[in-house]
Amino acid sequence: MNSFTRRSFLGIAAAGGALVAGFRSFAATSSPAGLSSLTTNAEPITPAEHAARIAKLQGLMQRQKVAAMLVEAGSSLEYFTGIRWWRSERTTAALIPASGQAIVVTPFFEVPSVEESLKIEADVRPWHEDQSPFALIADAMRASPARGPLAIEWTTRHFIIDHVQKVPGFRRRVVSGEDLVNACRTIKSPAEIALMQAANDVTIAGIRHVHGSLEAGMTATDIGGMIASAHAALGGKYEFGLVLLNEASAYPHGTEKPQAVREGSVVLIDVGCKVHGYSSDISRTWVFGEPTARQREVWNTVKRGQEIALETAKIGMPVGDMDIAVRRYYEGLGWAKDYGLPGTSHRTGHGIGMDGHEPPNLMRAARTPLAPGMCFSDEPGIYIPGEFGVRMEDIWHMTEQGPKLFTPLAKSIDDPI
Repeated sequence: MNSFTRRSFLGIAAAGGALVAGFRSFAATSSPAGLSSLTTNAEPITPAEHAARIAKLQGLMQRQKVAAMLVEAGSSLEYFTGIRWWRSERTTAALIPASGQAIVVTPFFEVPSVEESLKIEADVRPWHEDQSPFALIADAMRASPARGPLAIEWTTRHFIIDHVQKVPGFRRRVVSGEDLVNACRTIKSPAEIALMQAANDVTIAGIRHVHGSLEAGMTATDIGGMIASAHAALGGKYEFGLVLLNEASAYPHGTEKPQAVREGSVVLIDVGCKVHGYSSDISRTWVFGEPTARQREVWNTVKRGQEIALETAKIGMPVGDMDIAVRRYYEGLGWAKDYGLPGTSHRTGHGIGMDGHEPPNLMRAARTPLAPGMCFSDEPGIYIPGEFGVRMEDIWHMTEQGPKLFTPLAKSIDDPI
């Protein structure tokens, strides 16, 4: 899946209501028979690994002469501290200094809940409803002996930065912490890889269950409910589902026009879950009934595109070269150039980890060198507006020996899972 962040879709629509262009937060139906948890042996990230992440970040800040980094609630806060928290008007954040203990700022009444998931030694400084969390952050910076700017985790909302800077006496320069965060999060550890494997195992099993249960007349909501139920039964935390039927499959993120399964329907399913905070993201496309020659041809072309992306992957090469290689193949067959249509209007893949979408992306302008431990999607779909689209998507990680898939590529349009 690509181009939208996941969290913004969750909880927006009740009971499977439509979201932007086909995204849905589907409600689980009854528990599917024959499915059991695949994640009972999945181990969460340990406190020792969280401490090592803090140490790495602090080493980077010291070398770059950064005094501290501010991280608000979100995946980076969980990555560094273990704290699993959501964003609201009440600020919860960590100030991680270049040396010494992290400071966690959170509402007073949330302290017990925040401390439940905290995995590092930290100075928790609560604020009451009539007090300012921004003053607590500014005070901590004033008390720090370290010189240098305050780095801001790059997804932190502007109002937090703005209010901190307006605290009387705050004199620190503010800089982006994007490069610092990426230097820590882009390369996944063996423990992270194991959790991503578990998440992808759940999702491919869920899609297989849906494929075997599909019936004529089902709507996207019906199918989405099966997906959500399967993920729950298989032990994953269901995150998102995209079910595109018939012409809707021609648009990467779908359409609000109602669609139902019928003989000859193209069925495109794109779904992901989390296991202990780590993501899956798998897409499969098939035909309900007998595929046409054109559907077979496009399906086989996309399968070959996936293979080319993986065959191109070499340590040290710019990650965008995978996108270039796939486009060269597609354009040689007559598909549109320069992300046009009909053809591949989106990148070949995206980074993935705790977030469904992380840098770097497999997009031709991306020059980040490919390195062991990086994780990506492989999804060079082809879309024909007014007709249908085909997208297969699998997640892989780079090793010293080359790319390694979490799930095997689909075999054929007749054996599509």
